[in-house]
Amino acid sequence: WLLVISWPSPASLKLVNTVRIFYASDTTPNSFFKSNLWRNNLYLPLIDLGHDVVEFDYNFGDTFKHLDTSAQADKAFIAQNRPKLTVELLRQLKAAHAVAPLDMFFSYFYDACTTPEAIDEIRRMGILTVNWYCNGSYQLRLVSEIAPHYDWCLVPEKFRIPDYLAMHAHPIYCQEAANPNTYKPYALPIEYEVAFVGQAYGERPSYIKYLRDQGLDVRVWGYGWDKFSQNSPTARISPLTRARHIGQNLTTASGRQLLQSRLKYRLTPLLKKSSEPKAELTTRNVMLPAASVGGVLSDEEMIKLYSRAKINLGFSTVGETHRTDQKIVQVRLRDFEVPMSGGFYMVEYMQELEEFFEIGKEIVCYRDAADLAAKIKYYLAHDDERETIRQAGLARCLRDHTWQKRLQTSFEQMHLPHHP
Repeated sequence: WLLVISWPSPASLKLVNTVRIFYASDTTPNSFFKSNLWRNNLYLPLIDLGHDVVEFDYNFGDTFKHLDTSAQADKAFIAQNRPKLTVELLRQLKAAHAVAPLDMFFSYFYDACTTPEAIDEIRRMGILTVNWYCNGSYQLRLVSEIAPHYDWCLVPEKFRIPDYLAMHAHPIYCQEAANPNTYKPYALPIEYEVAFVGQAYGERPSYIKYLRDQGLDVRVWGYGWDKFSQNSPTARISPLTRARHIGQNLTTASGRQLLQSRLKYRLTPLLKKSSEPKAELTTRNVMLPAASVGGVLSDEEMIKLYSRAKINLGFSTVGETHRTDQKIVQVRLRDFEVPMSGGFYMVEYMQELEEFFEIGKEIVCYRDAADLAAKIKYYLAHDDERETIRQAGLARCLRDHTWQKRLQTSFEQMHLPHHP
């Protein structure tokens, strides 16, 4: 007997497995500088998976500058903008649904973007609703209104899953990743010993100063580092200017929270009659040589820089939480983007990282400033070990940590078809 099996053609496979998605997000979470970060990491991988994606045509620039519904300075804008955005969202979504039925509404939204009623209306149209959000580690309140109304919330902070459940939302643990079509190695000569690309806040400036005080040539790029440059016009801020800054901060909830944490940080040693914080961890008088401070890089410049440095740094601590009794750490995009771009990566240790990398074999972790300095000196002196780890980190990310794989796995948990 001859058994003949007829397999579907690739075209019909794509037709069967394709999900039609209406996608809504800003291109970047940081509206104060240009980037295609989320378009590269969410929208393009959805296309790569073979899905039919309709993109919401909307300028989110002003919306993402006013996200705190509890802040007095943002309330008026949100009250006026959210209804307008919602009307346009539903108009474009319904138009796309009329052309061909939508299977999914996929967004990166805050409460400031739309109303819970709008999400409910989309669900009543038979469209699955999914929201990606990655600031829940310290700003979960910014999605507390809309999150329970989505069918699914993609959550990269594992420790926040119980908090989503407590607000009657439906979370799926979906860790961050990197798009290998965007983040990739470049054949460029090594120019820097140690590099960090990212915003200047929290412990970062004090860590960089400490490393440089240990004789390490660390270079930094990103928003806010100019304030710590010896050539910065704001290097010496007058008491009057500081008072004005404090007054401006008091107008927002986030500003008040930051000031409160700073006051607690300053007063706690006095109340406990203890000594000042260790010198290497204080941000007082942090001033870096102008030559060590770079500006904000484009996406491509940032990715290329990972190939131009022997060692790339990462920090796991969130915001100013190191000043409080409950320091928050989280896995970040950079934890996957640097190795995916072929860079040797050294990041602050947190246990969750062990679920994604073999520590010491694919990436290197440090426990504190002194440990970081010692490990930098070691790996600068051991090129072969550094190269082995760099290559292993790249291989691991290509195998396990692509956005394409993350999204496909999440869709499977939603019992959706996927394009193989």
